[in-house]
Amino acid sequence: MALSEMVIDSIRVSLMNYQRVVILKEKSSDRYLPIWIGPAEADAIALRLQDVQVPRPLTHDLLGAIVVALGAKVLEIVVNDLQNDTFFAKLVLETDGKRVEVDARPSDAIAVAVRTRAPIYADGKVLEKAGVVLDQEGGKGLVQEKAGMQESASRVEEGELRKLSAYKDFIETLNLEDLGKGKS
Repeated sequence: MALSEMVIDSIRVSLMNYQRVVILKEKSSDRYLPIWIGPAEADAIALRLQDVQVPRPLTHDLLGAIVVALGAKVLEIVVNDLQNDTFFAKLVLETDGKRVEVDARPSDAIAVAVRTRAPIYADGKVLEKAGVVLDQEGGKGLVQEKAGMQESASRVEEGELRKLSAYKDFIETLNLEDLGKGKS
């Protein structure tokens, strides 16, 4: 399936459980992909996005420095799967003219991407399962099916929908009215 380029829209805190959520926005549409992340990774991403200088390198700075020291380059990161409410990603590196894919948590991959200025992509099947569009009236998140977006040939199975029900409940509690506002 095709990849969609994403940008980081914001990092938010869920009022349900105080967990951090990074909100990725599809560059070519108004579809969003919220991904739960840990507080350390949320801070690492936010510090870099806000261009805050730290006196010593953080873990993701170290990882980026190691990649460069070994003569490699981070080409992109891809959020490539969603299973049982867990997102999966990979870092795509280039070294000695070869592409190398490294399994990573999305939060770590995004933290590395913001440091190396690598593009962020999401696989179309992940966006089909977990992509959110806005209810234009209330600013609440809606899963794609409710929003009337075109369905692809590979429909999500009923069992998989049940597994995602907690995810959908969470999305419906997010107030997304201000997404994309105030960006420079």
